[in-house]
Amino acid sequence: MMEKMIFGRYIPGDSFVHKLDPRAKLIFVFVFIVIVFLANNVITYGVLLAFTLFIIVISRIRLYFLINGLKPIIFLMIFTFLLHTLFTREGAVVLDLGFLKIYEQGLRQGIFISIRFLVLVFMTSILTLTTSPISITDGLEVLLNPLKKIKIPVHELALMMSISLRFIPTLMDETDKIMKAQMARGSDLSAGPIKDRLKAVVPLLVPLFVSAFKRAEDLATAMEVRGYRGGEGRTRYRQLKWDYRDMICLGSLVILAAVLVFYRN
Repeated sequence: MMEKMIFGRYIPGDSFVHKLDPRAKLIFVFVFIVIVFLANNVITYGVLLAFTLFIIVISRIRLYFLINGLKPIIFLMIFTFLLHTLFTREGAVVLDLGFLKIYEQGLRQGIFISIRFLVLVFMTSILTLTTSPISITDGLEVLLNPLKKIKIPVHELALMMSISLRFIPTLMDETDKIMKAQMARGSDLSAGPIKDRLKAVVPLLVPLFVSAFKRAEDLATAMEVRGYRGGEGRTRYRQLKWDYRDMICLGSLVILAAVLVFYRN
């Protein structure tokens, strides 16, 4: 399962989405997160799903690949769905088992919240899959530049966020390797009582933390050797360029918001 974690990974490509300015993609995702909450009925959630599928198509990221990436967090989606389905008691009774009653409004909310969660995960995943960590750092730094006036270290914050995104898939791969190594030595992490499973996790966490600290130390040494001294006075080899594609990207959000407002109850 760990090798299927897609959040934080970057897949080079030549699609329309890959060519977008990282600033446009970051603004797109932030605004999309807000727009999602405009949906409140079947039509608006259908529009959200259709829009998300369209973005997936033009990004040339395989839908099967994205769905596989959902497997590590599928439990959270199911838990959210059940939470709304079982504890929302409004509307007509859809299912009555005596000890358990499922109401129409609870089922509706469970489905809607799951769809909302799904499109948000897809959009944020597409952002990291189509944008390199360096581009994300540059885009964040430019967008947060106004904060420099109040003495906030924008470059350092953007760099930390980028490194964090980059380390997610790396640590997931490292976890998978350690788990396979422990299983090869006879350790079983998925069987037995909870107490034994918790004990079996300790041999997994120790080498993982050691590896993480070693990677962090190697990265710090490499940055120091290359003369890194923070963002002051630094120049960029790759210059960000805003063009018509980025205007089309953000214009699509305006259209989406207008459609959701029009069909909103």
